[in-house]
Amino acid sequence: MRREFLLPEADLEYLEARGLPWESIKDGGSQWLLVHEFVVPSGYDRDLVTAALLIAPQYPGAKIDMVYFSPALSRADGKAIPALTMQAIGGSSFQRWSRHYNGDTWRLGVDDVGTHLLKVEEWLRREFRVRP
Repeated sequence: MRREFLLPEADLEYLEARGLPWESIKDGGSQWLLVHEFVVPSGYDRDLVTAALLIAPQYPGAKIDMVYFSPALSRADGKAIPALTMQAIGGSSFQRWSRHYNGDTWRLGVDDVGTHLLKVEEWLRREFRVRP
């Protein structure tokens, strides 16, 4: 697994504790954390994906936003998932989920890779809630 940039110790401990294989890569001017074997809740067309997080050079002083999945996810029931686009990361195609904290704020000194991945899991579950 590639380690092209360093993560804070708390992030390393979190990833190790969850047993998630991961890589840190640089692609152009961007830094990406690739979390392999990321478990997707039921209702989607697959169980495991690679989840990519864009890590700003100022992190952890800068927030993490959105998530990117490879391979792309679809709902098993065929319903469309809103706010998706495709993006190349490290030579592979990823599906960008344009999801943001909306009302929640990134808490500097508190939030990190672990809390962001919890938010990603919530976004995946939220997709199946009834929309107004």
